[in-house]
Amino acid sequence: MLVRADWAHLIPHAGAMCLLDAVVTWDATTIHAISTHHTHADHPLRGERGLHAVHLAEYGAQAMAVHGALLARSQGIETVRHGQLVSLRDVVLAEEYIDSLHGHLDVHTECLYSDDSGSQYAFRVEHDGRLLAHGRTAAMYSRPTAPI
Repeated sequence: MLVRADWAHLIPHAGAMCLLDAVVTWDATTIHAISTHHTHADHPLRGERGLHAVHLAEYGAQAMAVHGALLARSQGIETVRHGQLVSLRDVVLAEEYIDSLHGHLDVHTECLYSDDSGSQYAFRVEHDGRLLAHGRTAAMYSRPTAPI
């Protein structure tokens, strides 16, 4: 397991917007991360009624960023790569609000395509073995801006 301190400096998400707690496993195409941030009262995406499940796409996008950063680091590239989330496709939500779910979320992503200009991933987020959300994310990258 990789705790946040092992990889947080490799992604542009910082402070309260770094939503993942740890990476359970990862390989060349997939990552499994966990998070308990959905229960935090000060969650930066939380609205008046709670944390809407649509924000689970951000958890998927952050797992995508962590996966790309870990892959780059495994190839000797240690730079923060900034990207723009440009597309969400086929997103399906099983809940409306998720902040009342106790325990951790399991965030899984699989790389469908990646090159120097961007990537596309499939994501799914589960809680206690139950599927909460799934879909696809796409990001376009800018040039690396800061050596680690």
